Amino acid sequence: MNRVGRLAVITLLLGLFALPVSASSGAALGGEGNLEALKLITILIIQLSLILLAAKVGGEICERYLRQPGVLGELIVGMIIGPYALGSLIRIPLLAGPLFPLPEINSPVPVSRELFAFAQIAAVVLLFMAGLETDVRRFIRYGMTAAIIALGGVIVPFFLGVSITILFGLATSIRDPLALFMGAIMTATSVGITARVLGDIGKLDTPEGVTILAGAVVDDILAILALAIAVSLAGEKAGIAYTEITLVTLRAIGIWVGLVAAGLLLSRQIEKILGWFKTEGSVLALSLSLCFFAAAIAELFGLTMIIGAYAMGLALSNTEISSRLEDALKPVYHFVVPIFFVVMGMMVNFRAMGTAVTFGLVFSLLAVFSKVFGCALPALGVGFNRVGAFRIGIGMLPRGEVALIIASIGLASKVIQSDMFGVAIMMTLATTILAPIILVPAFNLGGPGCRREL
Repeated sequence: MNRVGRLAVITLLLGLFALPVSASSGAALGGEGNLEALKLITILIIQLSLILLAAKVGGEICERYLRQPGVLGELIVGMIIGPYALGSLIRIPLLAGPLFPLPEINSPVPVSRELFAFAQIAAVVLLFMAGLETDVRRFIRYGMTAAIIALGGVIVPFFLGVSITILFGLATSIRDPLALFMGAIMTATSVGITARVLGDIGKLDTPEGVTILAGAVVDDILAILALAIAVSLAGEKAGIAYTEITLVTLRAIGIWVGLVAAGLLLSRQIEKILGWFKTEGSVLALSLSLCFFAAAIAELFGLTMIIGAYAMGLALSNTEISSRLEDALKPVYHFVVPIFFVVMGMMVNFRAMGTAVTFGLVFSLLAVFSKVFGCALPALGVGFNRVGAFRIGIGMLPRGEVALIIASIGLASKVIQSDMFGVAIMMTLATTILAPIILVPAFNLGGPGCRREL
């Protein structure tokens, strides 16, 4: 080892031994509260360091050697380094406890709040980018088509989810809150995974890609409706609060339409304001500011943040500044988005899956069948051919974080127990992994997906 190398090692060792002293000094200067905050930040930084390394290694292996989308590798390494696998065994010197400790019993989110929040920001950036890459005129043109397809992709999974829960003797009737929650878990589409795959293969702006993204928006609204019914019956009320559910649905639709309409109406003014700034990075920072604001508005009014981010990206996609913004956003995208998918993989609890294996396998199989055929059959009726309908069905397949959010609400309200939460995890894992594996070959088949111009 040369002189420079020896000096570097000595400096690192001195830094490690000096860390407790520095921490004590920090406590003296800033108090125990600041010390605790500093510790949380340090742990988060180390977690992000390992997550980024694992994400890139997993993505590289999948793309280079397995010829699969990189997102699949990111999900798999998340399962490996997550708290339910090796994460609870990984220990860093000078830090108390494992790097990814096991969560509390029945906790719906197995990672720290800080890491989960970072992952949600990454999801917002992902959908903002997807919106920018979508032709808004084509989106509007396929809007009604997507709504019809999404309706089939919600009704079929919902009733199959309810029916199988009753057939297995876990619920007594269609009005049983457990049956309704299991049906609601089946309905939602996690557009983040599909958007990532379509973006990687350059198919976001195809008729199928636009229809999938538009359909996922409708899915989100319909999933809120299904969830509202389940929550209503799980509460103290004897029946369904139809007025409340109607208001929830109308509010969700109104907020989505309002966000898109406001963005489109103000897009030229926004473009002029962004163009006024000349300092480096201003356009990117201000656009992300608008994206985060739209995401927060959507979340506050009952929609998911990613839907608000997509609406803002869609509004700005029609401006001359969109291509410049896409180029500026790519480094941020490649930094944060893999974190989201690794964290998604970390949510897979293999132990929870084992308590209701038979029901979980049947439930997962029906989840695949119901979404693919529930979306593909209406797609055939509105002008897509068999290839295009198959692509749409597979694109709408992944449930991802949306299903886990619905399941966690059921868990918190004590309608769903840990075994049914494990079933939701199993179904989420199956649909999330299958979608990218099948979607890329489906688009590689070539040829148009429409029988006629829609």
